[in-house]
Amino acid sequence: MTNTPDISAIKAADSAHHLHPFTDHKSLRHKEGGARVICGGKGIWVWDASGRRWLDAMSGLWCVNIGYGRPELGAVARAQMDKLAYYNTFFKTTTEPAAELAARVCALLPDHLNEIFFVNSGSEANDTIVRLVRTYWQLEGQPQRQVFISRNRAYHGSTMAAASLGGMSGMHAQGHLPLPGFEHVLEPDWFQHGGDMSPEEFGHKAARAMEERILRVGPEKVAAIIGEPIQGAGGVIIPPSGYWDEVQRIARAYDLLLIADEVITGFGRTGRMWGFESFGITADLVPMAKGLTSGYQPLGAVAVGERVARVLIEKGGEFAHGFTWSGHPVACAVALENLRILEEENLVENAARMEAVVAERIGALGDHPLVGEVRVKGLIGAIELVREKTGRQRFDDLGRVGTICRDHCIDVGLIMRACWDTMVFAPPLCISEAEVDQWAALAREALDRTLADVESEMS
Repeated sequence: MTNTPDISAIKAADSAHHLHPFTDHKSLRHKEGGARVICGGKGIWVWDASGRRWLDAMSGLWCVNIGYGRPELGAVARAQMDKLAYYNTFFKTTTEPAAELAARVCALLPDHLNEIFFVNSGSEANDTIVRLVRTYWQLEGQPQRQVFISRNRAYHGSTMAAASLGGMSGMHAQGHLPLPGFEHVLEPDWFQHGGDMSPEEFGHKAARAMEERILRVGPEKVAAIIGEPIQGAGGVIIPPSGYWDEVQRIARAYDLLLIADEVITGFGRTGRMWGFESFGITADLVPMAKGLTSGYQPLGAVAVGERVARVLIEKGGEFAHGFTWSGHPVACAVALENLRILEEENLVENAARMEAVVAERIGALGDHPLVGEVRVKGLIGAIELVREKTGRQRFDDLGRVGTICRDHCIDVGLIMRACWDTMVFAPPLCISEAEVDQWAALAREALDRTLADVESEMS
């Protein structure tokens, strides 16, 4: 690195003025000595000003699909800024990158998903979903259809509507959430809840929980079912075989809209371009973000299916919703270049190929005394930490051991995230087989250190 920054000054400014998202600010400022200052990245690696580097097995926040340090995206952003840095897409106006990107994304989707509404994040995409769905039913003469059926431990964003769609109890405890009209049912997490049932039996039970809730609420009041094909922040919950088939049957039986939240799983994460392809889901609406630009610019979108789009266009008049930055020309130009790289470098295919490598090398951690299960789909997965393998017995004070393991990961040069006592991962799609080996070695070292801490506490 050149022009090495004054890290102490940056940390001081950060501690004095910066409120971080999803952070215990008292602990960060007074116990932990302030934030890590990340200064650079290349491929799957990030580093700070001292030159210490980490293997980022989380792609930032599930988003840096093409990897760090791609100068092509910076060059495209600069060129677009020189040409047209900004103009809005309100008032019957568009820009070249916004129009081109809308067409490009639609070309990647099934034919019935042929309209794109641009936003700035996954949270905004899911807020938009709520407005679109309720507007649709109002225009169809059924304004009483207001209720969304979601899952416990679902994550759909942190704005008021998106957090209400989500099923995170810790988020609901702040801000008097969820808002009215949002219901949450059993998540398809066999490891946590399956007991003695087979995964398929449990998946059917979890899907039927949706139908039971629909009947309790009243089918005439329910607007839609929403779900991540794989629940990401809920602990990378990969649903059992048959689960999504049953959910779709239920949606059709009660004439509900079906929403596949692709904010994490879209753009190659599961080894297919879309997570819904990996599970045979046919969705009416698809929120997306993260991998759309690989995190190089803030941008999200909603793909709107023909059923909804036709009604909005023919009956809707003005749809009074949008954002200053909707279809921002620089973000759209960067997204187009990102999609070019994904396609030309066969990164989605690499994610599919590396699934077997990760399943073998990271899966080998299953022999560790702390590991109850390793599960992988494409380049997203989880390592379950347990007190006792037999019966999948969790530690008391759920989340404590996961936090210990996360901190040891950081100490050894690895970034993985702890969701309670589940270590989750989603490395950049450009990861190589040799880098998976490095990752597995670092993960084992972190697990060994965690086990030593746990055994020390018990002695």
